[in-house]
Amino acid sequence: MESASEMVPFPLLPTPIESNYRASTIPYRFPSDNPRKPTPTEIAWIDLFLNSIPSFKKRAESDPTVPDAAVRAEKFAQRYFEILEDFKKDPESHGGPPDAILLCRIREQILRELGFRDIFKKVKDEENAKAISLFADVVLLNDAIEDGGKRVENLVRGIFAGNIFDLGSAQLAEIFSKDGMSFLASCQNLVPRPWVIDDLDTFKLKWSKKSWKKAIIFVDNSGADIILGILPFARELLRRGTQVVLAANDLPSINDVTYPELIEIMSKLKDEHGQLMGVDTSNLLLANSGNDLPVIDLSRVSEELAYLASDADLVILEGMGRGIETNLYAQFKCDSLKIGMVKHPEVAQFLGGRLYDCVFKYNEVLS
Repeated sequence: MESASEMVPFPLLPTPIESNYRASTIPYRFPSDNPRKPTPTEIAWIDLFLNSIPSFKKRAESDPTVPDAAVRAEKFAQRYFEILEDFKKDPESHGGPPDAILLCRIREQILRELGFRDIFKKVKDEENAKAISLFADVVLLNDAIEDGGKRVENLVRGIFAGNIFDLGSAQLAEIFSKDGMSFLASCQNLVPRPWVIDDLDTFKLKWSKKSWKKAIIFVDNSGADIILGILPFARELLRRGTQVVLAANDLPSINDVTYPELIEIMSKLKDEHGQLMGVDTSNLLLANSGNDLPVIDLSRVSEELAYLASDADLVILEGMGRGIETNLYAQFKCDSLKIGMVKHPEVAQFLGGRLYDCVFKYNEVLS
């Protein structure tokens, strides 16, 4: 179930894309592995998706837009469980061998086939309302920091704190349903630097000397992530004269913000003069990425986004799905930033870091 518009390769990937780009970061298997036998990595990741079934089932059961939601949620849980178990017996079943993109795609397909459009809608709306009410305070705190380097570091910490709101992680979904998340406490409680990938000092130095003409930001979750993390950072880029394109999912997936939701959020945050807390937003564009998963394969994006991105000189991929589990090692024809929090033990182990560690990977292309 993909976007209605034509899908094309992201124009800032080096060509030929087939030999220069691979979406998935973690290799689940190598050519020497037996195609009929699952690898230990495949088993670990299949188990991770198996563990997420109860929280998805619970969300689906309480979807008020779907008749007999409980019955259908049970069907979803059973069908997805069976497919994941099949992968353990034969990695090549169901279009495998499996990787993060395929495992996400199958989960979304089953939900959609059973009539579930957006099982996280209620929690996304609640979190967006909560975050909108805090937006002005967060921006004022950032604006009060006079030192440019310290301000950009504070904005980056805000992106990490916002990125904690992720209902695709079974542990976080549980914590979240207990007591929600305090944004400012999260900012203070990030794991100490140096992070597992930590190019922040290099980036701060570039920030003080360089300005970008156009930035494409692939955004992640609803709520604090987009509103208190990404938007204050995007506003700072606008203030420095950068044109900013926020690229959001076409269709709902977990608690990721969608393009229509992003339009609605912006209409609530802008004042009657079209300003975002005193900053002109005529240089802020919202785009539909054409994506429908919490991960992204950049060999397929919407034509609209490809058109907008062709002259960008900075690409930012935010969140664990888009910036770590996929695209961490992707090369671009321009400067790039991958920024996200590590929320699965399997990712922490692969990177040699801690759970809830931070990834801040900056690559500069020397022209």
